[in-house]
Amino acid sequence: MELFLSICLGIGLSASCGFRVFMPMLLANIAAMNGWITPGEQFAWLTTWPAFFALLSATILEIGGYYIPFVDNLLDTIATPAAVIAGTLLTTSVIEIDSPVIHWGLGLIIGGGTAGIVQLGTGALRLLSSKTTAGLGNPVVSTAENVASFTISGLAIFLPIIAIALVGLLFFWLFKKLSKLKKRSS
Repeated sequence: MELFLSICLGIGLSASCGFRVFMPMLLANIAAMNGWITPGEQFAWLTTWPAFFALLSATILEIGGYYIPFVDNLLDTIATPAAVIAGTLLTTSVIEIDSPVIHWGLGLIIGGGTAGIVQLGTGALRLLSSKTTAGLGNPVVSTAENVASFTISGLAIFLPIIAIALVGLLFFWLFKKLSKLKKRSS
């Protein structure tokens, strides 16, 4: 059961990385510093004050950057690989498995894959918003992403099973939207 809950936590945090790269890492840092989650030994840096200040600064800059028209689209280009890396790190930090190959493999496949899928979906949504509203609708998209990242991260930390159900619904919604967009462009 503990392994299942840690996988749910990892998936929830990773999905949140698809919305914002640094916010879930900051919330995981705060949770680890307060003893709400316990990262693996090699991720002890996640419980430190320097990590807190670095992640807080990065979170503020990332959130601010997404409110600048067309800079937000540039950030999506950078955020896609960064989200995969952050999702991999967060998932690997909370799953306790003795085999390093399986440990990192699960982190990459589950965490990185989840973060990458969500990031690609939100990037496509932002691109569509830029195209249809000349960038004027992007602050609404950014605000929704901020709320989603914070909410899913919080749920992952405190209610991981609900978070994974929400991530499943999110995947369903993203695939449905992307299918509609693909049909319209055909």
